Parts: sequence; structure tokens; C-alpha cells
Amino acid sequence: MTSPPPVAAAASPLPSPLVARTVEVDDPGPLLALLHRDTDAVAWVHHGDGLVGWGRAASLSVDGPDRFDRAHRWWREVTRHSVTRDEVHVPGSGLVAFGSFAFADDGRGSSLVVPEVVVGRRDGRSWVTVVGTSISSPPSLTPTDPPQHPHGVELVDGSVDSDAWQDVVAEAVRRISAGQLDKVVLARDLVAELDTPLDVRSPLRRLARDYPGCWTFHVDGFFGSTPEMLVRLERGLVTSRVLAGTIRRTGDDTRDLALAASLARSSKDLEEHEYAVRSVAEALAPHCSSTNVPDAPFVLHLPNVMHLATDVTAVLRGDASALNLVAALHPSAAVGGTPTDAAVALIAEIEGLDRGRYAGPVGWIGAEGDGEWGIGLRSAQLEDEGRRVRLFAGCGIVADSVPADELAESQAKLVPVRDALA
Repeated sequence: MTSPPPVAAAASPLPSPLVARTVEVDDPGPLLALLHRDTDAVAWVHHGDGLVGWGRAASLSVDGPDRFDRAHRWWREVTRHSVTRDEVHVPGSGLVAFGSFAFADDGRGSSLVVPEVVVGRRDGRSWVTVVGTSISSPPSLTPTDPPQHPHGVELVDGSVDSDAWQDVVAEAVRRISAGQLDKVVLARDLVAELDTPLDVRSPLRRLARDYPGCWTFHVDGFFGSTPEMLVRLERGLVTSRVLAGTIRRTGDDTRDLALAASLARSSKDLEEHEYAVRSVAEALAPHCSSTNVPDAPFVLHLPNVMHLATDVTAVLRGDASALNLVAALHPSAAVGGTPTDAAVALIAEIEGLDRGRYAGPVGWIGAEGDGEWGIGLRSAQLEDEGRRVRLFAGCGIVADSVPADELAESQAKLVPVRDALA
């Protein structure tokens, strides 16, 4: 796939070094309840813990095939010229930036944002970080007015309708059967039209409530609740959760246990999962030692679906940051395919969809390079000043894939955000 020339990075001016101060505070309650509407709100929440923020002390917009490297260099310069007073010293305290990146090298919308205020909670400890050009006092942390819930929502087909998308899947199966590649991940979208601009705090709260085991996120109008951790770097320990192979839940516990067992034995899903795990382990190898890959996946139970899952762990070798690891891992076979170059080229050729930041990395990075980055799945993008929302889902296609089954799987994956807009 031919990529356009890199787009010049655009950063907010930094006339003097940033000053960040972190202090411990009493538990402020639900983190998402602290967010105001229309304040550059950002979020990264898992089981009630995590980070939320607002305001914009500094930011970067960067696109092109070298977007991760340029973001890493920009963040390194920001932290080098900043002064941090951190009284908490846990992952997520001190100076942090939130980010999300386009899936494709020619995609648009990649950004890093340093909020003016960040509130965090982890393992029973809570803190607030204030960022600016001088030391300032932390704000009062009280719940804001309840969000306005969506109304007048109308869902319509996105770039490719259901019938045409099944034809795209069939074409991918034909290419795979012809030996051109082993696996490709194909995405589709739905469009929600709203009467009034969406208050993104409403779907965020519902996603965090209904899917507490996922990472609920929002950066620059891109939001969702992803079950897949692309990479976590914490004091030298690297973790990546790989999901590939999916089956829809029925709501009947006995039936779901039987379905979980069938998923764990499915040759099609095990093959798809093996490709994804192998791609992650190979990508981490140049940066890590003592890599541990379990012999078999486990079944991850979510409220709407079940996935085959594997947690790959390793020890960092050298001084790579979380963004360096993100660059090495993206796109994994779980969101691109195998071989990666052939799969990404096929996506560009037949998918008929501008993914934007769907299936791209989203998360945060700290001043020391640690951070957490998920894959932007179960996600949506605000458009037209919030009056239009694009919902995304994708499925891994291998030689045994059946187009109608893949359509059903994609519909199951659209449920979280679709219901959050109901």
C-alpha cells in the first residue's frame, strides 16, 4: 500500500517548561462522574480504577507511517523540559499524556494530549495531577451534573451494507484459499444519527458499568470499551493480552459453558488465535527477554461475547518506552492479519472503509515511558460536532470462515456501543 508523505506534526506552543504536581487525595468516587461536558475530557478506566482528565496543557497531532516514532520523540522532549513534583509515585501519577492513533499509515487523527488536570485511582490510592506553566492548587473534585442521555438515535448502514460486506468476506476467503495470505481482519461500520450533539459522558458511563472488565476510553472524540490490551509497560514488565476467536453469548449459563468449550476446541478459532499470539511474541522479541507464552489460550467471558485469550508477558531489554512497543506491535494479527503486509494491503483493497482510529492503539504514557495501550475495539468516532457517531466492529477471516457467521459475530461486537447509545 502506497503511503502519502508524512504530515508535519502540529503541537501546542510550550513557551516555558510544563510543571506537573501530583498530590494524594481522598477517594473522589466514580472517576467518570468528575468529567465535565466539552472540556477536552479524556478517560481510561478499568474496574473503576484508572485515569480521567480535562483541559489541554499540550498536544500533538501527527500522522503518517512514522507517527509512533515522532510521537515518542515529542513526548521525550516534553518530559525532558518539564518539572514534576510527584508525591504518589505509582503508574499514572506525575506527568502523563493520553493518545490514540490511526490504524493505517495513511490514516488521519493520531494525537497525544497532556491534560491540565488528571485524576487517578489505583489499588485504593487516589491522586490528582495539575499541569501548567507554574505550580497551581488542585481543583475541588466533586461529581458534575449528570450527562444528557442520547435521544432521537437512528442507526443506518455505514460504508458497506450487510449484504455487500458478506461479499467482501467471501472474496477474502477466496484470496486465503488461493494461498495469498493466511488471515485478514475485516471491519464494518454502522452510523448513528442523533437529533442533538452526543454528550459522550453518557455512553462512557454505561460502557464502564456494563463492561467493567474492559478498558473504557475517550480521546479526542474516539471512545469505546476495549477488551484487548495491546501492551502494558510497568517498571520493566511487559504484558500483552491477545484476543482472537469469538463466540456470542446466549444469556443461558449452561448453554454458554457449552459454547465456551466448543470455542476452546474450534480448529478455525484456534488457528486464528495462534496467528495473533505468534505475531505479538515475534514483535516483542527484539525489545524483550524472558518472554512467556502460555501453551493454550483461556476463554475470556464478557457480557456479550466470549473470546479465546492469551496473556503474553516479557521483561523489557533496553530503554524502550511504551510507545516504542506500540510501534513494534501495531498492527498485530489480531487486527490486521497474517502476513501483516499482505493483510493490510488486502484491507485497503477490498474493505471499502476508512477505519480512522478503529483498531489503532489508544491509551496513556507516563514521563518514565511506562504506560497502558489498548486496541481501539468496541469503539466509535464522533463526527459532525457529535451529531453523527460511527460504530465499528471487525472479524478475523481465515480459510474456514463463513460470511453469514462473520456478519453475526460483527453484530455481536457492535452491541456494547450500540446499546450505550440507546
